[in-house]
Amino acid sequence: MWQNALILTTTLATSLLAHADPLQPKQYGDFDTYVLALSWQTGFCQNMHERNRKEPGECKLQREQADKRAFLTVHGLWPGLPKSVSSRGVDNKRWMRYGCATRPVPNMAEARGSQKCSAPTPGLSADIAAKLSGVMPGAGGQSCLERYEFAKHGACFGFDPNAYFGAMVRLNSEFKQSAFGAFLAENYGKVVTRKAFNKALDKSWGSDAVKSVKLTCNGNPAYLTEMQITLEAAKINDPLSHASFVTQKNPGNCAKQFRLDSVGY
Repeated sequence: MWQNALILTTTLATSLLAHADPLQPKQYGDFDTYVLALSWQTGFCQNMHERNRKEPGECKLQREQADKRAFLTVHGLWPGLPKSVSSRGVDNKRWMRYGCATRPVPNMAEARGSQKCSAPTPGLSADIAAKLSGVMPGAGGQSCLERYEFAKHGACFGFDPNAYFGAMVRLNSEFKQSAFGAFLAENYGKVVTRKAFNKALDKSWGSDAVKSVKLTCNGNPAYLTEMQITLEAAKINDPLSHASFVTQKNPGNCAKQFRLDSVGY
């Protein structure tokens, strides 16, 4: 379903922003940033294949798409370390590893990546579940990515699940509809330079956007698997602009050039 839903999610992105409830934490809200994790789905699947990992159903069923932006998919939206948690002796490394299961707080049940479907269902509305399936291939089915992501990164904040995942749908669409999204589509299956990649980000939202992005590549020759974008928490409900992005120090492991992988192994 996700492979055919780009047009639908793109068309509905504006209405989603206008009518959805804002993403607002009910507790532990004293954090400054979110990390939006977007996968280059073909690269993710290639990496799973090369490492002889158990390939999820969405990779086995992957097909070519007329609009190559469809392969920019959602992994998650991760709130930064709250000050109220940090004050209890928790550092960022422990927070990113355990999320809502971090001790001594929030100390919720741990969501394990190897047992995603054991996490509670977030109880999404049919509308949001359908939109999410269009941009998060691992949602629902046998992968249960949305269960894992909410249990680890959302539940302890008291987020409304529809607002949480609705924000991911909207942000993904905004990336796809930008000059940056056009760059990804135009270079599908090609080797690109980090310089050209950064230029497309700069054209869309300015230099702070470039400095906000951490890229992950795998393979030799290298191909892109994921990008993690640091965003201003106070502006998470606004349309993306130059003020949405927060610079961070780690540009990732992608070197001067890498491939935007295409479907197939």
